[in-house]
Amino acid sequence: MPLTRLSLARGIVARPGAAIVLALALLAASVVLAFHNEQVSRQEDVQQLIVQSRILGGSVAAALAFDDRATAQEYVDALRANPEIDAAGVYALDGHRFAGFSTADAPLPAINRITKPREDASEIEITAPVVQNGTVLGSVYLRAPIEPWTRRLSRYVGIGIIVVMAAMLIAGLGSSYAAASEANRRIKAEMEARQAAEDALRQSRKMEAMGQLTGGVAHDFNNLLMAASSGLELLDRTNDPKRRERLRQGIREALDRGAKLTQQLLTFARRSPVNPEAIYLGKRIATLRDLLDRSLREDITVAIDFPSDLWPVKVDVAQFEVAVLNIAVNARDAMPNGGIIAITARNVPASDGEPDRVELSVRDEGTGMPPELIEKVFEPFFTTKGVGHGTGLGLSQVYGFARGTGGTVRIDSIEGEGTVVSLLLPRSLEAPPRAAELSENPCIAEDRTCLVLLAEDDAQVADIVVQMLVELGYEVRHVDDAEAALELIDNGLPADVLLSDMVMPGEMGGLDLARAARRRRPELPVLLMTGYSATASAAAEEDIPLLTKPFGIEALGSELSRLIDMKE
Repeated sequence: MPLTRLSLARGIVARPGAAIVLALALLAASVVLAFHNEQVSRQEDVQQLIVQSRILGGSVAAALAFDDRATAQEYVDALRANPEIDAAGVYALDGHRFAGFSTADAPLPAINRITKPREDASEIEITAPVVQNGTVLGSVYLRAPIEPWTRRLSRYVGIGIIVVMAAMLIAGLGSSYAAASEANRRIKAEMEARQAAEDALRQSRKMEAMGQLTGGVAHDFNNLLMAASSGLELLDRTNDPKRRERLRQGIREALDRGAKLTQQLLTFARRSPVNPEAIYLGKRIATLRDLLDRSLREDITVAIDFPSDLWPVKVDVAQFEVAVLNIAVNARDAMPNGGIIAITARNVPASDGEPDRVELSVRDEGTGMPPELIEKVFEPFFTTKGVGHGTGLGLSQVYGFARGTGGTVRIDSIEGEGTVVSLLLPRSLEAPPRAAELSENPCIAEDRTCLVLLAEDDAQVADIVVQMLVELGYEVRHVDDAEAALELIDNGLPADVLLSDMVMPGEMGGLDLARAARRRRPELPVLLMTGYSATASAAAEEDIPLLTKPFGIEALGSELSRLIDMKE
């Protein structure tokens, strides 16, 4: 010990008054420290009990949700081994006891109410709500004893109080650390268990949604197949030209509806190829008039009112038509007694950071919707229709189309008065192209025959496409895969156009074939076909023309004529 410290200690011992003062000061400090330690200890007890209540609340949430008293009691019984817990209880939403135990003389409350933590000289009571996904399912109750004041005070008497307090403090810190570590371990285990339960619940909901989707799609496709197959049978049984024409028209409409349903599913899955183009909404809605009339009932009238100075917009036309049709069909279903569906549009100048937009509104005179339904109508698979009467994708497709176009969609509805669905689409600075007439086969005009190299693995599709090409006046060379097509190109086949499917067997697909053909013969036009492909967007990025199945002979002839004209 340094000389100065030794001299100071000897001086204090040599002076009784100073020693007494120091002793009193130590005692006073010990009392203050003891009082402070008691307050901290009490707060820690309360906080630990609060943590216990939260752990118990998180554990029994699923049991309360499914009214499983046995499971709730198992979680409560796990606390019996903890000597610091006198009583624990789980209570339903109405406050009545659901499960619990009490080791002390005082029983559990019959009814529990959420209150602030309560503590007195003998015990601490904690109540906490049980919440899952923002919904209160019930509450939990915990009670813990508090050591009597006289017993705690006796520990602080004596000369060795400082040493005892230090030892108790170390022991208390160690115990507190161990308890905190154990509580953290239990919380982590509970979180993992809860995560597993939530994953299982999400999987269950996903499978339920897939069941609803497949049921609705099967219902819609069965109707389409019924119309097409029955129409073909009747077509074979009649020779009346007018009736045969009506049957052909009905079969065509059924097939068109099937194509639109497939397009709707692909749009929902965000896998459909996007082909945006500048259009005038007024002209496009006018071409939809017949389709809207056929899709609605006779007691429903469609009123269209567009200003002459309406700005153009740039959208995928197929997705736009499906979106408008979906809105109109939902409006029809909301009007059991008929009425008017008004389709209007207006220019919305830029404001509040938003660019110039065009607003297309569809207003019905139907039953309207309450606010809680409006919040759900854009959710996938959500539908108010009965099982088998819809996929629940209609307004989800509308939302996906609007967001994919860079716009938005909103719904305003009043119960008993009707609903307004508004599409807000960004204004296009490009002028819509003029309608071009269908070009004839340019090779026929030059008194020669153009050769189309067709790569398609599906025999039925290939046979139909070959017949289309022959009808258009083209010579066709058909192969089943990309490797065979590339071999013919390498051998000098004088093809004028390469027409290939996107997805084919083998290591090389249609896009790979197009790239290889361009490297070998840069002047050879390439046209790809697809019904569904995740690489369709890659074709657009590489500026390779693409036809989406199903397509008609007019679309095929027009695209081939365009490519051959560009080549020459």
